[in-house]
Amino acid sequence: MYIGNHLSSSKGFEAMGKHAIELGANTIAFFTRNPRGGKAKEIDPEDAKRFLALKEAQKFGPIVAHAPYTMNPCAAKPELRQFAKEMFADDMRRMEYIPGNYYNFHPGSHVGQGAENAIPLTAEMLNECMSGEQSTIVLIETMAGKGSEIGRNFEEIKSIIDLVQPKLQGKLGVCLDTCHVWDGGYDIVNDLDGVLEQFDNVIGLDRLKAVHLNDSMNDRGTHKDRHEKIGKGYLGTDTFERIVNHPALRDLPFILETPNEDEGYAKEIALLRSLQK
Repeated sequence: MYIGNHLSSSKGFEAMGKHAIELGANTIAFFTRNPRGGKAKEIDPEDAKRFLALKEAQKFGPIVAHAPYTMNPCAAKPELRQFAKEMFADDMRRMEYIPGNYYNFHPGSHVGQGAENAIPLTAEMLNECMSGEQSTIVLIETMAGKGSEIGRNFEEIKSIIDLVQPKLQGKLGVCLDTCHVWDGGYDIVNDLDGVLEQFDNVIGLDRLKAVHLNDSMNDRGTHKDRHEKIGKGYLGTDTFERIVNHPALRDLPFILETPNEDEGYAKEIALLRSLQK
């Protein structure tokens, strides 16, 4: 079972890896830069090499980096879309210091122009900034549908993927967020099999590469995106037991984004390990 949580990248890759081990984790997530800003810390190539050695020695699963929240590839304003492209392209370059991992991003908010106009803009960023030679797999995250978010259902994510050039298709995947899909209206509590079958029919389970494990403060279909600690929200512990044991999910990296500090994350990691059969 590959499980971890978001860690601060301010002290470098090796420090993140050691921090993860202290928490009982065997993968990590991190923001490539300040989640609410645009500046990124320079990468130390030697630190990256030490981390890769640690990752191999500890048999870590794939690392799931996260783009900053400020990156909106389908913004109505051209200058904001250009800002997103520059961040994304820079992150693709930086991810090659730790090759073969995942880069997760929110597909953006249309800000009043409509999803039908926004979806091609997100695909445009991918087409312009990705390369068929990159080792990083880019993951589109399933969204809760708050405000004007796109990616609020499987069909919108499929629409983005379909507009990406054939040479880049092998570098595209999806990260399923349990809070987001629940808040978006998918009943993973009572019909996990049915939701995954729907995902397979629309997108294809071969695209599903990672899972954000979050309980929800809200009932199904509220489109609010409020994460809760595992077992403390509307999803409940039994749902997470089914998730971590599901044949389509159990071998994927699970990333916690719950409202916790280190002690809480360590307890959740231990709890989830105890649930896997």
